[in-house]
Amino acid sequence: MSNFGFGFSPGSGDDPDDLAGKVPLFAELQKLLSGSGGPVNWDLARQLAISALAAEHRRVSPADSSAATDAIRLGDLWLDDATDLPSGVTATQAWSQVDWVEKTIGTWAALCDPVASRVVSAMSSSLPPEVAEQAGPMAPMMAQVGGLMFGAQLGQGLAALAGEVVSATDVGLPLGPAGTAALVTANVEAMATELGRPLEEVRLFMALREAAHHRLFSHVPWLRQQLIDSVDAYGRGIKIDPEAISAALSELDPANPESLQNALTGGLFEPQNTDAQNAALKRLETLLALIEGWVDTVVMQAAGARMSGADAMAEAVRRRRATGGPAEQTFATLVGLELRPRRLHEAAAMWFAMTQRHGVAARDALWNHPDLLPTAEDLDNPDEFAARHGSMSESEQSVFEELARLVEGQNSEPSGESPEPKGSSDDSGSSSDSSPDEPPGN
Repeated sequence: MSNFGFGFSPGSGDDPDDLAGKVPLFAELQKLLSGSGGPVNWDLARQLAISALAAEHRRVSPADSSAATDAIRLGDLWLDDATDLPSGVTATQAWSQVDWVEKTIGTWAALCDPVASRVVSAMSSSLPPEVAEQAGPMAPMMAQVGGLMFGAQLGQGLAALAGEVVSATDVGLPLGPAGTAALVTANVEAMATELGRPLEEVRLFMALREAAHHRLFSHVPWLRQQLIDSVDAYGRGIKIDPEAISAALSELDPANPESLQNALTGGLFEPQNTDAQNAALKRLETLLALIEGWVDTVVMQAAGARMSGADAMAEAVRRRRATGGPAEQTFATLVGLELRPRRLHEAAAMWFAMTQRHGVAARDALWNHPDLLPTAEDLDNPDEFAARHGSMSESEQSVFEELARLVEGQNSEPSGESPEPKGSSDDSGSSSDSSPDEPPGN
């Protein structure tokens, strides 16, 4: 297995004989023997991720923080002309790769634990009867072993992702603290070098995307939980083949740690998708595509006339999101789930068609309630969806508007006044009905 980060850990105790406090793996083994832990040992995952990043770790300088703040604030201001949703940014930060791990690991736990718990359970139940009998009271430790195994591999995956992502919402999910817009400084610089574009331009474009994501996640109150619930629905339907696990475990060589890593990354934990899972995955992919398509549309609307390289950078981002990098593929292997908007092009075309036909306010009003959003089938013909939405009768429209108001009221404190409909803005100076001249990607 890869390096477990042997060495003295910062903040360990003063006792010179306290090896458990100084060597991360010893500490994890101590937890294992005491019966603590879960489906994934996230303490170990965090330690391994940070250890893998330590060699090239670069602290965020005051100049980095200032540049990120200026870019996010300017991008957020530009978005006022492209959407009725008000700013969702309450704080701006520049992160190092280590910061990204620290700030997002809690959300990753919510995403990965449902799948991991089922795999670990399958591992425990797949022990040969004679082995289970010999294990006796030690059998429950199998769950802890599974937690360590997953923690080790997910730690490597987090480290790899930390070397690729450029912001807190770069994978389409609100991974960081609510309202905190953040850019990963080193990765933004690497992206600028890769694209051959000025750093200031790339930083501003990625800040636009980050601020646009936060407008959605801050002002569409059901969206964050809907994403987490979609992943959980997928995890609840996991079916693990116990025979495959049993066969893989029988081939592990305790004297060869690499055999464990090969089993983990070679398909040992790949779930067998069921019809229910495929349906849940389809819903999740559609929602991710709608989020990314909306961000794509409003960012291009805000940046198109202001940034000469906007088209080139947007296309680079679309390719990156459509194919996924090596780190994202590693996570797909480990947890059986690809967080990728496969229908990004169709979703962006739908948002563009809505803008062209009905304006910004009507487009953004689709986020008032999940039932208003197009389905996967609707994305087969985006123009038809836009035309059908525009032909909705007044009585149908009033029903949806009332439903949206009721939902919003459930997410706010009771008061004597009717809640303001979603998609409104207090900024009377914004040009909320402006629309782009061409659809994204054209």
